[in-house]
Amino acid sequence: MQRSRIVGTGSYVPERVVGNGEVSSSLARDPDRVFRLTGIRTRHWASECQASSDLAAEAARHALEAAGMAPTSLDAILVSTTSPDTTFPSTACYVQRALGARAVAAFDLAASCSGFLYALSMADAMVRSGQAKCCLVIAAEVKSRFLDREDDATAVLFGDGAGAAIVVGETVVDGHGSGILGIRLYADGARHRLIQVAAGGSRTPGSSDTIGRNQHVIRMQGGSLFRIAVRRLEAAVRDHVKEFGVGLSEVKRIVVHQANARLLAALRDRLGLPPEVLYSVIERFGNVSSASLPIALDWAVRDGCIAAGDLVLLGAFGGGLTWATALMRW
Repeated sequence: MQRSRIVGTGSYVPERVVGNGEVSSSLARDPDRVFRLTGIRTRHWASECQASSDLAAEAARHALEAAGMAPTSLDAILVSTTSPDTTFPSTACYVQRALGARAVAAFDLAASCSGFLYALSMADAMVRSGQAKCCLVIAAEVKSRFLDREDDATAVLFGDGAGAAIVVGETVVDGHGSGILGIRLYADGARHRLIQVAAGGSRTPGSSDTIGRNQHVIRMQGGSLFRIAVRRLEAAVRDHVKEFGVGLSEVKRIVVHQANARLLAALRDRLGLPPEVLYSVIERFGNVSSASLPIALDWAVRDGCIAAGDLVLLGAFGGGLTWATALMRW
C-alpha cells in the first residue's frame, strides 16, 4: 500500500523580535503580566518589505535542504494562509516562482490555525492516489498587519512566520512502517464570529467606511474560543488514537497549535499528559496562526525531540471554527 511520509521540515521567522514591552506599551499592561497570561515573551514581526510568500519560500528552502531535495523534485505546492500576498494570484504561485520550481500545481487554502493540517491532508490524498510523488506543504502568516494594537485580546498574541514540510510517497507492507497513519478534519461554521476579520472579502468589501470602523483587524472572543478549543481538541485527540487502537501513553510527542500557554496547559491536564510529551515554542514565537504548528514541529525535530519510529500526534484549532488532528509514525 502507498503511504505518505514527511521527510523534511523547515521554518523561518522574520529578524525583528518584538518583546512584551513593545506590544503592551499601548495597552497600559505590565509586560510580565502579558507573559503570565499568555506564556509569550517574544514574537517575530515581518519587515515592511516582507510578505507571506517571502517567509514561506525561506521555510520551504530549509525543508528541502533537510529532505536533500531540489525544488525541481516537487509535484505540488500547497500553502495554508489567511494573510496572503494578494487576493490572487495565490501565495503558492509566488512561492513557486521564488523557488524556481517546475510548472506543477500550486494553490492556497484557508482554514485559519488548522490550515497546515488541512493542507497536509490534501498532500496526503494526492500522494496516496498517485496524483503526486512529492508535495511541499507550507503554512505562512503575517498576522502583524491585521492587529489592532489597542485590542488587548489580540495585540499581545500574534507573530509572523512560516513552517514547511516535504511529503513523499512510500510503499509499506501490511500497514507497517513510518508515515502518516491518518488525518481527521472538522469544522463548525455556526461559530464563525468567535474569531474573524470582518471586512475585506466579497461579503463586506474594503471601503473608507470599513477602514474608518477598523474592520480589517482580527477580533476574537477569547474566553468562549478558549473553552470550545480545549473541549473539541481533547475529544478529537482521544477519538483519533482510539480509532487507530493506540493508547495516549504510546504517543511519544504531541505537537499542537501554539495558541497560548494556558490552552496548552489545559489540554495537557485534560489528557493527563506528562509535561515533556506536549512540545511548545509559544514563549519565543507567540501565536503564528496556521504556521505555529509546523514551526513547532520543525523545532521539535531539530531539537532531537522526535526520532525515527516515534508515534507523533499533531493537532490544531482555529477560526471557522476548524480543528484537526494527524497521527503518524515518524
